[in-house]
Amino acid sequence: MFRRRGDRYVASLAVDEVRVLRKVASEVVGLLTDGFDHSDPVVGRLFPEVYPDDSADTAEFRQYTEGDLKTGKIDQAGAILAALPESAGGEVQLDAEAAEAWLRALNDARLAMGVRLEIRDEMDLGAELDEAVAADPSSSRVFQLSVYAYLGYLQESLLNAMID
Repeated sequence: MFRRRGDRYVASLAVDEVRVLRKVASEVVGLLTDGFDHSDPVVGRLFPEVYPDDSADTAEFRQYTEGDLKTGKIDQAGAILAALPESAGGEVQLDAEAAEAWLRALNDARLAMGVRLEIRDEMDLGAELDEAVAADPSSSRVFQLSVYAYLGYLQESLLNAMID
């Protein structure tokens, strides 16, 4: 998918891929702004407690770092939104800075989805998707697992292009 072209990382995206990426990035921004709630397990995954045994130290750490971390994550999701074609499929071209922002934003999106979908390290995603399709091919879980897998593929593709 992504390939290196000079000092850019380039991918051609179909209309549906653009829609999915726009929705995912927008949902991350919404989670970090309107929906930001420390009791939400997704927020807990994106902003883990640095001192799990000391709530006072955790609160102090958050006081000094959380705003900048949240802004950085919002900016990274914004980098995806900014690079996507307006309304149709098309080519995405990323410089090194944008590519790094995309990697971090894709990682955040996958972490968030992984919590919601209850993805575990030992889980075989292909088998989980096969089970979901067998149970109900039109279920939202099938779609969400497919998006999760796609984001992983996109992330790996971009990383490989950056390494080459």
